[in-house]
Order: sequence, then C-alpha cells, then structure tokens
Amino acid sequence: MALLDAAVIFVASLLVGTVAILAGVRLIVDADAGVSNALFTALVGAIVWAVSSALVDRFVLFDWLPILGVVLMLVAWIGVLNWRYPGGWGTAAAIGFVAWIVAVAIVYAFTLVDVLAPEALGIPGA
Repeated sequence: MALLDAAVIFVASLLVGTVAILAGVRLIVDADAGVSNALFTALVGAIVWAVSSALVDRFVLFDWLPILGVVLMLVAWIGVLNWRYPGGWGTAAAIGFVAWIVAVAIVYAFTLVDVLAPEALGIPGA
C-alpha cells in the first residue's frame, strides 16, 4: 500500500506543479508555455529540489544556519525555471512565486473537499 500511496502523491504533486508553473509562466511571461513544457519543468524542478535537499542533508555543512540550506535548494529550483523560460533570474523568481501561490491554492481547495492532503504540493517549500 505504501508504494501505491507514494505513486499517487507523486502524480498529484506533478500535476499540481505543472498547473502552477503553467499559470506562473502565462501570468509573468505572458506567453503560452505549453502543458508538456510545464510538465517537464515541474519534473526536473522536483528532481533538482530532491537532489539538492539530499546533498544539504548529507553534507550537513549548514547546521549552524539551517535556512541557508533551504535558500540554496530554492535557488536551484528557480535556476530550473530560469533555464526553461526566457527573462532571467528575476522573471524566474516571479514565476516561482506565482507557481507557489497557485499550488497552495489548489491544494487548499482539494484539502477542503478531502481529495488531497496538504503534503502533496508539487511546489517545493510550500
């Protein structure tokens, strides 16, 4: 059952992340980003977040300042947005902020009707 739960959470997170990134790109860049592009970005972003999180946890270089590890992971995730969409780091940060707000709103709405648990976000740090 745990494997099925993990698969459902992964798919739900990926879908929420895709919709959120798509909304952020359409609002900030004012262009049709395409669902497949947003899906790929959400997938790569989740992988980068997980790897950077594991590295920060593994090497424990930042025990004296825990927020630094989270900031480094966030910068890595915004770096993926910067790589995938035009406009530079400021635009990527704005896309990420809008995506985070949209993801929180989606999950909150699904939580109200008992469809998703708040942990299945798809946007890092939310």
